[in-house]
Amino acid sequence: MLQTIAIILIILWALGLVTSYTMGGFIHILLVIAIVVILIRVIQGRGV
Repeated sequence: MLQTIAIILIILWALGLVTSYTMGGFIHILLVIAIVVILIRVIQGRGV
């Protein structure tokens, strides 16, 4: 479930960059959250 959320957040961030539509720093906060979730999964040994 965390992996799915991380992928969705990364896609939303990428769409924000491609369309040049950003809601302040919100998209970048989503990216940071997605990266943190992926790092936690890797550290726990579950893989990405």
